[in-house]
Amino acid sequence: MEDKTVEDKTVWSGRPRPLSSEAQTLQMPETAHNSEASTANRKYGLLSRLRSYFIFDPLIWLYTVVFGLTSIPFGFFDKDGRILHGFARAWSKLILKTIFSPVRVIGLEKIDISRTHVYAVNHASALDIPVLYASLPFQFRIVHKKELLSYPVIGWHLKRSGQVCVDQQNPARSVGQIKSVVRTLKNGMPLVIFPEGGRTADGHIQPFLPGAFFMAIKAGVDIVPIALVGTYELLPMDTFHIKCRPLEMRVGDPISTQGLTLRNLESLSAKVQKEIEALYQEPRREVVV
Repeated sequence: MEDKTVEDKTVWSGRPRPLSSEAQTLQMPETAHNSEASTANRKYGLLSRLRSYFIFDPLIWLYTVVFGLTSIPFGFFDKDGRILHGFARAWSKLILKTIFSPVRVIGLEKIDISRTHVYAVNHASALDIPVLYASLPFQFRIVHKKELLSYPVIGWHLKRSGQVCVDQQNPARSVGQIKSVVRTLKNGMPLVIFPEGGRTADGHIQPFLPGAFFMAIKAGVDIVPIALVGTYELLPMDTFHIKCRPLEMRVGDPISTQGLTLRNLESLSAKVQKEIEALYQEPRREVVV
């Protein structure tokens, strides 16, 4: 009989899976995609930087502090997280309106949002989370790294709103939290995960950590692949220069975990990554008015 404790401790500690030949093929056109984005980025000169550094960035920090501090008293009475989620959603919408970056949502209508899912999302920018809060019309929880808890206001909100902290350096410490999330999923609360384990540094989707899908298998819920397009060009790592642009959130078909065990983690991870890469590579669609 398998030792469940050992199983839970080790599943998150796996090394990133090398890209398959299919995944590499899917990623090849992305070079052209990034080349086009790079050309577009040349339009963002000195005035754009000044606008970002002296208007957008200070306003985002102001919104974060104001919404974070205002939500503190509500957190003590918010038993199901609905109120704090509402604060996060309002904060996110205000940020996206301030930086003139509307989000077009594609494919969400084919998902039964009354059912519980794990939403797997590519991670390219610090602004991915505001995009998700502003675009997903239901309450959910996010798996985040332990390091975020040290941020003033943000760390407090993450704790009080029931988000899921995973210590990637010591997965064993996260066992209790992970088991709690499995129970939460079974009780009907959707979960958002970033299977890459962190933000991409170059705009390409990074290899997924198979352990990220552990909770979906244990809870027996479907995985919904989501590709966020444009967030890397909007605000990549190692800069505070926000480059206003329209964004897209592309939602794929649910991927079933029924009948799967932890032995299927690798194959499930590869399947979800392939779906997200395909969504990410789709050409932008023209909006018909």
